[in-house]
Amino acid sequence: MFYVPSMGTTRVTQFANAARAAVYRACLDEHAVARWMVPDGMRSQVHVFEPREGGAFRISLTYDTVSGTGKTSAHTDTFHGRFVTLVPDERIVQTVAFETADPAMAGAMTITIALRDAGGGTEIEYVHEGVPEAVSAADNELGTRMSLAKLAAIAESG
Repeated sequence: MFYVPSMGTTRVTQFANAARAAVYRACLDEHAVARWMVPDGMRSQVHVFEPREGGAFRISLTYDTVSGTGKTSAHTDTFHGRFVTLVPDERIVQTVAFETADPAMAGAMTITIALRDAGGGTEIEYVHEGVPEAVSAADNELGTRMSLAKLAAIAESG
């Protein structure tokens, strides 16, 4: 018998007091990604980052304390993926998968980042589809909110 996890979706919006171009640049800059695409209580290591359509990326997030439980190893979540669609200053679509032996955490996910003008800045809409059932929806949303707040701060600082 095969285990087929049900999948969820996380949808979060964040306002950035910055132009869409600044937010888009921060989404495709390896050094900025290492700073923003990581929830509080974790650190990031970018192993591969090729910001072009079809380009690959691989990133590890490691818990700062030993109490965190990782999806890849005891305290680390490693994921890899590809940039599927890049529409400058408007949209980024990525496919992502955790590197894990746990079938409850396996499977392809899609992340779409849409940027829209709003209130003199940019509305960032982040949609994470295909989230494995074993990933807490509340934790995924909280981590996403933390990360997007960092993205907004980086874009706002220029």
